[in-house]
Amino acid sequence: NTVSNLIFILPPIYGAIQTYKDGLEKRYLAAYLCLTAVGLGSWCFHMTLKYEMQLLDELPMIYSCCVFVYCLYECFKYKNTVNYPLLFLLITYSFVVSIVYLNLKEPVFHQIMYGTLVSIIVLRSVYIVLWVYPWLRGLGYTSLTVFLMGFFLWNVDNIFCDKLRALREKMPPVLGAVTQFHAWWHILTGLGSYLHILL
Repeated sequence: NTVSNLIFILPPIYGAIQTYKDGLEKRYLAAYLCLTAVGLGSWCFHMTLKYEMQLLDELPMIYSCCVFVYCLYECFKYKNTVNYPLLFLLITYSFVVSIVYLNLKEPVFHQIMYGTLVSIIVLRSVYIVLWVYPWLRGLGYTSLTVFLMGFFLWNVDNIFCDKLRALREKMPPVLGAVTQFHAWWHILTGLGSYLHILL
């Protein structure tokens, strides 16, 4: 579960470097760097299993989704302008979610707040590929499908964790490693998020 976070780290670093070289807007650089931060935080959490490192995993998920929302709602703007009202709204959302989560320490709250952002991202992306840039449908649907496959496996892992552990004990180590669905969650959501930034 630690090493599987490389998909959140290496491709986005490459994307950030390429974004900088191509002179693209800073919002894309921010998107890649936020995705890298999610990977580094998740790496630290899964390596240590400490609460402080869990926050480094979960809070950047909120922040990166806010950057993705900003990018999606600014894709029809004039270059090098800033939408300050949207920026203020997303920073406020991130701040409020962080404060409430630090006080509540309730994973369901985080999941709802993260799921809300992901839903906004999906709806906006579907709108863009259906009615604005239909030639991007392949990339849009691929990123969404890969991400949802990861989400599905994450749920399977959560629901059937005990049964999967018992099953892994009977399998050869290599086969058991392949059934680590939480690691597949990292791989597929990391890849899906990277593809989404490309979109």
